[in-house]
Amino acid sequence: MTTFQQPDPKDRPARLTVGVVGAGRVGPALAASLQLAGHRPVAVSGVSDASKRRAGALLPDVPLVPPADVLDRAELVLLTVPDDALPGLVEGLAETGAVRPGQLLVHTSGRYGASVLDPALRAGALPLALHPAMTFTGTPVDVQRLAGCSFGVTAPEELRLAAEALVIEMGGEPEWIAESARPLYHAALALGANHLVTLVAQSMELLRTAGVEAPDRMLGPLLGAALDNALRSGDAALTGPVARGDAGTVAAHVAELREHAPQAVAGYLAMARATADRALAHGLLKPELAEDLLGVLANGTADGTEGDAR
Repeated sequence: MTTFQQPDPKDRPARLTVGVVGAGRVGPALAASLQLAGHRPVAVSGVSDASKRRAGALLPDVPLVPPADVLDRAELVLLTVPDDALPGLVEGLAETGAVRPGQLLVHTSGRYGASVLDPALRAGALPLALHPAMTFTGTPVDVQRLAGCSFGVTAPEELRLAAEALVIEMGGEPEWIAESARPLYHAALALGANHLVTLVAQSMELLRTAGVEAPDRMLGPLLGAALDNALRSGDAALTGPVARGDAGTVAAHVAELREHAPQAVAGYLAMARATADRALAHGLLKPELAEDLLGVLANGTADGTEGDAR
């Protein structure tokens, strides 16, 4: 794995004052990381008690001020608000004259590229989209996790080197994403990371129902090995009853889920169908076994029957 060694801050003369608009889980962590690189956080905005606590923990002694004051004080401003709030925030800041020419405006949304910052661009700001491909907790551990973390970077071509330099200063690894590819890029990350949490949580609930006292301890080594194998080998890492074509076992799973966790049936069937398709396409699932398996999955969706559990 590539290791990034941050240069000594005193060897880099272009230090910036940093502001954060939206003290959620991401903004304070990025500002704290930039502080380690020699930049100087000077202002942060936050509304909820939780956001104020996060700012206090990660950016002690940095004043809490309204968003317009953050832009007034900072040369580099991190806009770390929810995706749906970002366009309106940018438009409002630009319309009220809060944006200054030459100011670096960085948003961390995975969904949007640099074009969402066009109102600020017209006001003379320098727009950057830097999305860390990482899950955040809102605690100091997030700063450590940025080391080696990939960032989806989108910016005007003339700002590409500046955007990538900021990511490297935070210990991250820049990955260029075209403006048009941002929604697909973000969907891919959500499919892998967000849905993984749901799957793991459901699995732990089912194990508890089955009488397992420490489902986390049981799942840890299994899921760690499965993730490692998948990252190394892709579809070749597929194992289990779907990849083997064990229609009876899958039917038994569906029957048990219908009895003990009916809310999990739809997800199980959808993932089993996707797994079967990929196993077939890569020659792991034998076509002669696929017919019965796909029949079980279709019956589970169409009429609620479980098939022959054998």
